[in-house]
Amino acid sequence: MIWLWISIAGLVTFFTRYSMVAFVNPKSLSKTTRKILTYVPSAVFPAIIFPAVFLDKKGFFVSIENPQIWAFVIAVVVGYYFKNIILTIATGLISFWIFSYFFH
Repeated sequence: MIWLWISIAGLVTFFTRYSMVAFVNPKSLSKTTRKILTYVPSAVFPAIIFPAVFLDKKGFFVSIENPQIWAFVIAVVVGYYFKNIILTIATGLISFWIFSYFFH
């Protein structure tokens, strides 16, 4: 029974969010609204990444020795210079694994 309610909640959430994308004609939006909406991904992305990198499970800041921070810094540098998302993700993951293995 619980899986039924979880599935219903998931479907309701999906369709409420999907309806904003599927049923809104971009040409019906004003030029200002379209320009403002271009900033949404860059505003949401840091809000998702910051807690994952800099906070532990209890919500406290992690120490500078945490391998997540160093892997994040390396991934940011690689992403800035190479502008390649696959290379950035791979570098971040590999550096995290290396730092986790040797320094943690």
